[in-house]
Amino acid sequence: MTDFVSAAWLADHLDAVRIVDVRDAWEYEGIGHLPGAVSIPFDSFRASEGDEGMLPGADVFADLLSEAGIAPGDELVAYDDTHGVFAARFLVTAELYGHDPDRLHLLDGDFSAWQRERETTDGTTNVTPTDYTVDRPRESPLVGRETVAAAIDGNAVIVDTRERWEYVEGHIPDAVQLDWRDLIDDDTRGLKPREEIESLLESRGITPEKRIVLYCNTARRISHTYVVLRHLGYEDLAFYEGSLTEWEAAGEPIETVE
Repeated sequence: MTDFVSAAWLADHLDAVRIVDVRDAWEYEGIGHLPGAVSIPFDSFRASEGDEGMLPGADVFADLLSEAGIAPGDELVAYDDTHGVFAARFLVTAELYGHDPDRLHLLDGDFSAWQRERETTDGTTNVTPTDYTVDRPRESPLVGRETVAAAIDGNAVIVDTRERWEYVEGHIPDAVQLDWRDLIDDDTRGLKPREEIESLLESRGITPEKRIVLYCNTARRISHTYVVLRHLGYEDLAFYEGSLTEWEAAGEPIETVE
């Protein structure tokens, strides 16, 4: 399933994978990028009126990957310069549109972390356009508002991945709060040690044998937490694409912390 790979691993596999840079185009061109990386900026696969929630639509996503020279069978490694949260969104989008999750990887650390120890380039990556086609999987982690509502007072753990102040102001009833950034080491810009993450998750009741329902505001931050949990071996994950934006718009109940 979608997981993390180290900078050392990627350095040894540069010729065997397709690297996707999801930073803004000006960063890719002006600051530099990893050798061989193609540019697919975050805003290009983000839509206010897409397939569902903030998904861009299958045709839009297929065109983006075709222009970047990516084929359905390619092994992809994505990165950004924001601890991986935007790159995770790209990978989750690819998974939801049918790219083999076993061939999707998030760079552990980001551009700044890579740049500290390894070479970057400002050269253009030559690509040959492909005809990428979306083949939606039969099973998907996507769930709708009704499924989330049914999980309240149930056996699932509903996880709010936003900041504490956002959670305090209003959250889905019974949700536990886990800021996605609590899983990040500020020094390495990558994941904290596995034991530390597992201890934090267990303290919030987020354990592998339970069904985990993830949400934030617009499904960006849950993408990172989703990849982390997949990386740790969690299998029963539900991804609420509509998140709190849809939940509130539908007039569903909101719980606050006094």
